[in-house]
Amino acid sequence: MNHFERSVALPVSPAEAMRWHERGALSRLLPPWDGVIVEKPPASLQDGELAELRIPIGPFSKRWVAEHFGFEADRQFCDRQTEGPFRQWEHSHRFEPTAHGCQLTDSIEFELPGGGWGDWAAQPWVRRQLQRMFRFRHDVTSADLAFHQLHRGKEMRIAVTGSSGLVGSQLAPFLEGGGHEVIRIVRRAPRNDHEVRWEPERGVLDAASLEGIDAVIHLAGEGIADGRWNEAKKRRILESRVEPTKLLARTMASMSNPPKVLVSASAIGYYGDRGDEPLDETSAVGNSFLADVCAGWELATEPAANAGVRVVNGRIGIVLTPQGGALKPMLLPFKLGAGGVMGNGRQYWSCISLDDLIGSLTHCVLTDSLHGPVNLVCPEPVTNREFTKTLAKVLRRPAFLPMPAFAARLLLGEMADALILASTRVTPTRLLDSGYPFRHPTVESALRHVLGATADVETTSQVS
Repeated sequence: MNHFERSVALPVSPAEAMRWHERGALSRLLPPWDGVIVEKPPASLQDGELAELRIPIGPFSKRWVAEHFGFEADRQFCDRQTEGPFRQWEHSHRFEPTAHGCQLTDSIEFELPGGGWGDWAAQPWVRRQLQRMFRFRHDVTSADLAFHQLHRGKEMRIAVTGSSGLVGSQLAPFLEGGGHEVIRIVRRAPRNDHEVRWEPERGVLDAASLEGIDAVIHLAGEGIADGRWNEAKKRRILESRVEPTKLLARTMASMSNPPKVLVSASAIGYYGDRGDEPLDETSAVGNSFLADVCAGWELATEPAANAGVRVVNGRIGIVLTPQGGALKPMLLPFKLGAGGVMGNGRQYWSCISLDDLIGSLTHCVLTDSLHGPVNLVCPEPVTNREFTKTLAKVLRRPAFLPMPAFAARLLLGEMADALILASTRVTPTRLLDSGYPFRHPTVESALRHVLGATADVETTSQVS
């Protein structure tokens, strides 16, 4: 049997760390570059509970089923593979108290298929992947728990639209990990008591379904980068944002006891193409299709604000994750050494890691001083040339094949000018002033995290 072990210091007690894992941490712990899908999360950490995953192996995928065993309250839980790619796999999670919290140690015993030949051929690669994966897992565990520790005692019932989307699918488990109760607002028939239905295209949302809700985070909307723009696509982009937001805001305004806060997504497209002009939340609206969409989107929240609800319009930047958004289609050409500067490379890209986005959205809910527009971007905007250089550095690939502006327009049409060639130099002034603790304040730190390329300088990892 092969052995792998890695430890991390956590800022909470063993009991609190165990509770975070019990609240459905699995979705938070899956590295975004792996493409692993949770088909069925375990109901608890108790012995006999099963977790069912689907893991990609090249162009194929394989089912992985893990059974929990060895549960000891406030001390450890374990799981063993009952179906999957390894000949044997056992994983223990041990929590030991320390002077400032606890230490989590992940210890794995594994055997590869193929016996000695399997070890010879694959063991070095498996060890590298385990090191990479658990570095990510421990970074997320430590940072999530530190954030929730800052806001202990502020647990809420929070309704979320767009909970199955790129952002919402990470936001919901992040909130639950902090002890918040999440109510998903969905377009299909509810499957349990933690879902409510709305039909925004028909203007249907029952105000009674929001009774007892403390806050709403509104993320739903047509994907801006999903497919080439035409008039029908642009109409869907506009209507899928403005009309549902109006419905939600008016419904909240009609209630005798509405939720206290509405955090409604917007985007830095509000500012339009502004060259190298520094932009903060006081900057004027731009002159473009996306600027008009964002202005209408934010205006649609007014009924809730007029009714006394604290409204935050989160102007979201370029979200960095290999699971979607702008980064996903860039990765393959860059990995092949075929990436390069887009347009003249001088246009500013204001980005944010997915983890900082869900953290800052939650910060907006929990921080009473925040209202109105809040830029959700990391503190250091970069030019496209700087972004390209950084991505190539993180991937350890050359980047010498530029995409001229005419080629981008030929490939993407109007969307190229709005999303790739536009320059928006945005700073998160209100987030910084309100004390939000960025996990990834630079593009390089964000890319290294989401792509598993962080340099590991810790000495707590052991392999034998």
